[in-house]
Amino acid sequence: MKIPILFEDDHLIVVDKPAEVLTVPDRHDPEAPNLKQLLSDRYGTIIPVHRLDKPTSGVLVFARTPEAHRGLSMQFEAREVEKVYLALVDGVPDPEEGEIDEPIAPHPSKVGRMLVTNRGGKFARTDYKVMEALGKFSLLGVQIFTGRTHQIRVHLAYLGHPLIVDPFYGKRTEFLLSEIKGKRYNKGKHEEERPLLSRVPLHAARLGFTHPMTEEWKDFEVELPKDMRAMVKQLGKLG
Repeated sequence: MKIPILFEDDHLIVVDKPAEVLTVPDRHDPEAPNLKQLLSDRYGTIIPVHRLDKPTSGVLVFARTPEAHRGLSMQFEAREVEKVYLALVDGVPDPEEGEIDEPIAPHPSKVGRMLVTNRGGKFARTDYKVMEALGKFSLLGVQIFTGRTHQIRVHLAYLGHPLIVDPFYGKRTEFLLSEIKGKRYNKGKHEEERPLLSRVPLHAARLGFTHPMTEEWKDFEVELPKDMRAMVKQLGKLG
Protein backbone atom coordinates (compact mmCIF):
# COMPACT_ATOMS: atom_id res chain seq x y z
CA MET A 1 0.00 0.00 0.00
CA LYS A 2 1.39 3.39 -0.99
CA ILE A 3 1.27 5.91 1.86
CA PRO A 4 2.06 9.52 0.83
CA ILE A 5 4.77 10.88 3.14
CA LEU A 6 4.46 14.65 3.68
CA PHE A 7 7.45 15.03 6.01
CA GLU A 8 9.98 12.85 7.79
CA ASP A 9 13.02 13.32 10.00
CA ASP A 10 14.60 11.44 12.89
CA HIS A 11 11.83 12.53 15.25
CA LEU A 12 8.51 12.29 13.42
CA ILE A 13 6.66 11.31 10.24
CA VAL A 14 3.68 13.13 8.74
CA VAL A 15 1.51 11.22 6.25
CA ASP A 16 -1.57 11.76 4.11
CA LYS A 17 -3.77 8.92 5.36
CA PRO A 18 -5.93 7.21 2.71
CA ALA A 19 -9.59 6.66 3.53
CA GLU A 20 -10.62 3.23 4.87
CA VAL A 21 -7.20 2.49 6.38
CA LEU A 22 -6.84 2.04 10.14
CA THR A 23 -4.48 4.29 12.09
CA VAL A 24 -3.51 1.56 14.58
CA PRO A 25 -4.19 -2.21 14.78
CA ASP A 26 -7.80 -3.26 15.33
CA ARG A 27 -8.42 -5.14 18.60
CA HIS A 28 -10.76 -7.57 16.85
CA ASP A 29 -8.77 -7.96 13.62
CA PRO A 30 -5.06 -7.34 14.33
CA GLU A 31 -4.13 -8.53 10.82
CA ALA A 32 -6.08 -5.73 9.11
CA PRO A 33 -3.78 -3.21 7.34
CA ASN A 34 -2.98 -0.23 9.55
CA LEU A 35 -0.62 2.72 9.27
CA LYS A 36 1.31 2.01 12.46
CA GLN A 37 2.32 -1.44 11.23
CA LEU A 38 2.95 -0.35 7.64
CA LEU A 39 5.21 2.49 8.76
CA SER A 40 6.93 0.37 11.43
CA ASP A 41 7.89 -2.17 8.76
CA ARG A 42 9.64 0.61 6.85
CA TYR A 43 10.94 2.97 9.54
CA GLY A 44 11.23 0.96 12.75
CA THR A 45 9.80 2.53 15.90
CA ILE A 46 6.51 4.33 15.24
CA ILE A 47 4.46 5.83 18.10
CA PRO A 48 0.89 7.07 17.40
CA VAL A 49 0.21 10.61 18.67
CA HIS A 50 -3.42 10.99 17.56
CA ARG A 51 -5.82 9.04 15.37
CA LEU A 52 -8.18 9.45 12.46
CA ASP A 53 -11.19 7.16 12.18
CA LYS A 54 -10.89 4.44 9.54
CA PRO A 55 -13.06 6.19 6.90
CA THR A 56 -11.42 9.60 7.45
CA SER A 57 -8.60 10.68 5.16
CA GLY A 58 -5.94 13.36 5.61
CA VAL A 59 -2.96 14.59 7.62
CA LEU A 60 -1.70 12.41 10.46
CA VAL A 61 1.52 12.68 12.50
CA PHE A 62 3.45 9.84 14.17
CA ALA A 63 6.41 10.15 16.54
CA ARG A 64 9.61 8.15 16.06
CA THR A 65 11.03 8.65 19.55
CA PRO A 66 9.55 8.78 23.07
CA GLU A 67 10.77 12.38 23.42
CA ALA A 68 8.98 13.50 20.26
CA HIS A 69 5.86 11.63 21.33
CA ARG A 70 5.88 13.35 24.71
CA GLY A 71 6.29 16.81 23.14
CA LEU A 72 3.54 16.31 20.57
CA SER A 73 1.15 14.73 23.08
CA MET A 74 1.53 17.73 25.40
CA GLN A 75 0.57 20.04 22.53
CA PHE A 76 -2.53 18.00 21.72
CA GLU A 77 -3.56 17.95 25.38
CA ALA A 78 -2.97 21.71 25.71
CA ARG A 79 -5.01 22.31 22.51
CA GLU A 80 -2.09 24.03 20.84
CA VAL A 81 -2.42 22.01 17.64
CA GLU A 82 -4.30 23.42 14.64
CA LYS A 83 -6.73 20.84 13.20
CA VAL A 84 -8.86 21.75 10.17
CA TYR A 85 -11.17 19.34 8.35
CA LEU A 86 -13.40 19.42 5.27
CA ALA A 87 -16.83 17.77 5.49
CA LEU A 88 -19.72 17.22 3.09
CA VAL A 89 -23.04 17.70 4.87
CA ASP A 90 -26.78 17.74 4.33
CA GLY A 91 -28.20 21.24 3.93
CA VAL A 92 -26.53 24.63 4.26
CA PRO A 93 -26.08 25.85 7.86
CA ASP A 94 -27.62 29.21 8.78
CA PRO A 95 -25.70 31.14 9.89
CA GLU A 96 -22.99 29.96 7.50
CA GLU A 97 -20.32 30.32 10.16
CA GLY A 98 -20.52 29.43 13.84
CA GLU A 99 -19.33 27.57 16.92
CA ILE A 100 -20.71 24.39 18.50
CA ASP A 101 -19.82 24.19 22.17
CA GLU A 102 -21.59 21.09 23.47
CA PRO A 103 -20.35 18.25 25.73
CA ILE A 104 -19.97 14.75 24.28
CA ALA A 105 -20.20 11.36 25.99
CA PRO A 106 -20.57 7.69 24.97
CA HIS A 107 -24.13 6.70 24.08
CA PRO A 108 -25.67 4.80 27.02
CA SER A 109 -27.20 2.03 24.90
CA LYS A 110 -25.51 2.09 21.49
CA VAL A 111 -21.99 0.67 21.69
CA GLY A 112 -19.36 2.65 19.79
CA ARG A 113 -21.55 5.72 19.37
CA MET A 114 -21.41 9.12 21.04
CA LEU A 115 -23.97 11.84 21.74
CA VAL A 116 -24.29 15.41 22.97
CA THR A 117 -25.26 15.33 26.65
CA ASN A 118 -24.69 17.20 29.88
CA ARG A 119 -24.75 13.90 31.79
CA GLY A 120 -21.09 13.00 32.02
CA GLY A 121 -20.31 14.74 28.75
CA LYS A 122 -16.81 16.16 28.23
CA PHE A 123 -16.21 19.67 26.91
CA ALA A 124 -15.99 19.79 23.12
CA ARG A 125 -15.73 22.73 20.73
CA THR A 126 -16.15 22.71 16.97
CA ASP A 127 -16.11 25.77 14.69
CA TYR A 128 -17.55 25.53 11.17
CA LYS A 129 -17.76 27.66 8.05
CA VAL A 130 -19.55 27.04 4.74
CA MET A 131 -16.86 26.81 2.06
CA GLU A 132 -19.25 26.02 -0.81
CA ALA A 133 -23.04 25.75 -0.99
CA LEU A 134 -24.06 22.82 -3.23
CA GLY A 135 -27.84 23.05 -3.57
CA LYS A 136 -29.30 20.91 -0.78
CA PHE A 137 -25.80 20.14 0.49
CA SER A 138 -22.61 22.00 1.38
CA LEU A 139 -18.88 21.65 1.87
CA LEU A 140 -17.84 22.85 5.32
CA GLY A 141 -14.49 23.84 6.72
CA VAL A 142 -14.37 22.60 10.33
CA GLN A 143 -11.83 23.42 13.03
CA ILE A 144 -11.81 21.41 16.25
CA PHE A 145 -10.22 22.52 19.50
CA THR A 146 -10.77 19.22 21.35
CA GLY A 147 -10.43 15.63 20.19
CA ARG A 148 -13.50 13.74 21.36
CA THR A 149 -14.46 10.50 19.64
CA HIS A 150 -16.58 11.22 16.53
CA GLN A 151 -16.64 14.89 17.58
CA ILE A 152 -17.25 16.44 14.15
CA ARG A 153 -19.83 13.84 13.17
CA VAL A 154 -21.73 14.23 16.46
CA HIS A 155 -21.61 18.03 16.54
CA LEU A 156 -22.69 18.49 12.91
CA ALA A 157 -25.57 16.04 13.39
CA TYR A 158 -26.56 17.96 16.53
CA LEU A 159 -26.53 21.14 14.42
CA GLY A 160 -29.00 19.47 12.04
CA HIS A 161 -26.45 19.03 9.24
CA PRO A 162 -25.04 15.50 9.45
CA LEU A 163 -22.44 14.22 7.01
CA ILE A 164 -24.10 13.11 3.78
CA VAL A 165 -22.94 9.54 4.44
CA ASP A 166 -22.81 8.45 8.07
CA PRO A 167 -24.24 5.11 9.27
CA PHE A 168 -24.14 6.28 12.92
CA TYR A 169 -25.33 9.89 12.90
CA GLY A 170 -26.69 10.61 9.41
CA LYS A 171 -29.43 9.63 6.99
CA ARG A 172 -27.50 7.33 4.65
CA THR A 173 -25.02 4.48 4.51
CA GLU A 174 -24.14 5.42 0.92
CA PHE A 175 -24.94 8.22 -1.52
CA LEU A 176 -26.69 7.41 -4.80
CA LEU A 177 -26.78 9.69 -7.84
CA SER A 178 -30.48 8.87 -8.29
CA GLU A 179 -31.23 10.78 -5.07
CA ILE A 180 -30.29 14.11 -6.61
CA LYS A 181 -31.22 13.34 -10.23
CA GLY A 182 -34.65 11.94 -9.35
CA LYS A 183 -36.69 11.14 -12.46
CA ARG A 184 -33.81 12.34 -14.63
CA TYR A 185 -31.76 9.32 -13.52
CA ASN A 186 -31.81 6.50 -16.06
CA LYS A 187 -30.22 3.10 -15.67
CA GLY A 188 -30.42 -0.14 -17.60
CA LYS A 189 -33.15 -2.64 -16.80
CA HIS A 190 -30.76 -5.07 -15.09
CA GLU A 191 -28.17 -2.53 -14.03
CA GLU A 192 -27.48 -2.08 -10.32
CA GLU A 193 -26.76 1.49 -9.29
CA ARG A 194 -23.33 1.98 -7.81
CA PRO A 195 -22.98 4.56 -5.03
CA LEU A 196 -21.19 7.84 -5.69
CA LEU A 197 -19.86 7.71 -2.15
CA SER A 198 -19.90 4.89 0.39
CA ARG A 199 -17.77 6.27 3.23
CA VAL A 200 -18.00 9.07 5.77
CA PRO A 201 -16.95 12.21 3.79
CA LEU A 202 -14.54 13.70 6.32
CA HIS A 203 -11.02 14.84 5.43
CA ALA A 204 -8.29 16.14 7.75
CA ALA A 205 -7.15 18.90 5.40
CA ARG A 206 -4.69 20.73 7.62
CA LEU A 207 -2.53 20.05 10.66
CA GLY A 208 -0.24 22.56 12.36
CA PHE A 209 2.01 22.05 15.38
CA THR A 210 5.37 23.02 16.86
CA HIS A 211 8.13 20.53 16.07
CA PRO A 212 8.85 18.98 19.48
CA MET A 213 12.62 19.06 19.03
CA THR A 214 13.42 22.04 16.74
CA GLU A 215 10.53 24.21 18.06
CA GLU A 216 9.78 25.21 14.46
CA TRP A 217 6.11 25.65 13.51
CA LYS A 218 5.13 22.97 10.99
CA ASP A 219 2.02 23.29 8.86
CA PHE A 220 0.73 20.62 6.47
CA GLU A 221 -2.20 20.86 4.08
CA VAL A 222 -3.55 18.25 1.65
CA GLU A 223 -6.29 18.55 -0.96
CA LEU A 224 -9.52 16.60 -0.96
CA PRO A 225 -9.13 12.96 -2.06
CA LYS A 226 -10.53 11.87 -5.40
CA ASP A 227 -13.85 10.48 -4.11
CA MET A 228 -14.77 13.68 -2.23
CA ARG A 229 -13.66 15.89 -5.14
CA ALA A 230 -15.90 13.90 -7.48
CA MET A 231 -18.78 14.24 -5.02
CA VAL A 232 -18.35 18.02 -4.76
CA LYS A 233 -18.27 18.26 -8.57
CA GLN A 234 -21.47 16.22 -8.96
CA LEU A 235 -23.37 18.09 -6.24
CA GLY A 236 -22.25 21.44 -7.66
CA LYS A 237 -23.33 20.42 -11.17
CA LEU A 238 -26.76 19.18 -10.09
CA GLY A 239 -27.38 21.44 -7.10
